[in-house]
Amino acid sequence: MKYEEISQETLCKIKSIVGEKNVITDSDMIQPYSHDEVTDPAYHHMPEVVAYAESAQQTADLVKLANERHFPVVPRGAGTGLACGAVPIYGGLVLSLEKMNKILEINEDALYAVVEPGVRTSDLQAAAEAKGLFYAGDPCSGDSCFIGGNIATNAGGNRAVKYGTTRHQVYAIEIVSPTGTIMNLGARLQKQSTGYCLDQLVIGSEGTLGIITQATVKLLPKPQFTLDLLAVFHSVEDAIGVVNKVIRAGIMPTCVEFMDNITIRSVERYLNEKLQGSEEGNYLIIQVEGINEEDLDDKAVTLDEICTENGSSSVLVADSEKIWRARKSFAEAVRAESLIVCKEDVVAPVDKEPQLLHEILLLAKKYNLITRIASHAGDGNIHLNIIKNEELSYEVWDKNVKDMQQELYKTIYALGGRLSGEHGIGYKRKHLMEEFTDPNELEWMKAIKKTLDPNNILNPGKIFDIE
Repeated sequence: MKYEEISQETLCKIKSIVGEKNVITDSDMIQPYSHDEVTDPAYHHMPEVVAYAESAQQTADLVKLANERHFPVVPRGAGTGLACGAVPIYGGLVLSLEKMNKILEINEDALYAVVEPGVRTSDLQAAAEAKGLFYAGDPCSGDSCFIGGNIATNAGGNRAVKYGTTRHQVYAIEIVSPTGTIMNLGARLQKQSTGYCLDQLVIGSEGTLGIITQATVKLLPKPQFTLDLLAVFHSVEDAIGVVNKVIRAGIMPTCVEFMDNITIRSVERYLNEKLQGSEEGNYLIIQVEGINEEDLDDKAVTLDEICTENGSSSVLVADSEKIWRARKSFAEAVRAESLIVCKEDVVAPVDKEPQLLHEILLLAKKYNLITRIASHAGDGNIHLNIIKNEELSYEVWDKNVKDMQQELYKTIYALGGRLSGEHGIGYKRKHLMEEFTDPNELEWMKAIKKTLDPNNILNPGKIFDIE
């Protein structure tokens, strides 16, 4: 892909749009914008310029300039992605939305909030909670990720089994199109059948079809009664196999999270603290909500029976703060072990999840790979982290990972699964996207991109390549 370098004249235009204080070109200062949370330097690429937009109009003017001067624009939130979705692989401009960070409205009566894209997810959750309300989106990086990035990647998280992913939390979005038009997509409605669902097309498109500059999101009454249970299993497959049995029993859990024992021990080392039941086996963390204490007690009894019948050695009432801190420390614990990690984000139908997990463990053994595994077990999303072995060179480790991927993804697609459950494709997985996606489906996606972004300006080289 050929783009024009950002000249001094173009740089002056950028500064005139956002202000000189909102533009940086110093190599040391822009270095953090060369990567997201993927720590492998093989995936890092430096931008030419970083600019901070403070409004939708500034964003639109920058995108129009990019089309005129033909340089790429890479929108960026907090940089917490795990698929190199915000990496400027062709240089150009990284457009940061971090200064657009206001919660514009929380409506307690109509149950919605209006936010800018740079609002931290945890800040929205806290603001809603202060009003006795509840924002259901809950990615594990919620303390650091932004709402705009959540929407761009359709972030999932722990509560997706009951409340859905980010797209299910969004009423409407304001975006800047790939040609620089400010548009409002969606509406604060419970239903509509009025043409194509363009807001949902942009949500999850990883910044390739629009830059989110504002969002209207759903709020709910805060659940008054919740309970966290920790079931410990010797068998990985038995633990994962509980999920469908729980749902068939008429219980819709808020969260069902899995961690295998070697991952639990890794988290213990990282946190430097002992976790409940860690010496016994693998974790299944189940959170349920109830209308009152009696309802919660009934659900707890049923869950205990189901887990015990499925081979659990113990079912405990969890120390909620401690257990969720452990679960959400998974990524940091892995990073503490190694900065060279392949982070897989595979997803399969929930009933196929035990089979997929079994296959993952067999393949890891076959290719002599070290794994750390956690799973949003309630929705079939497995986070497989493959850590570089100290005894293997990078080249050998990388080849083993690629060989494993070939077998793994053939199995996943045969089971009805997909490459990514929530992290997205970005730059890191686009070769796998090209290889394993139905060619007709891929052509539709490329046709949409070409039509809406004729100059291929917005986040090029992500999800797939345009010839």
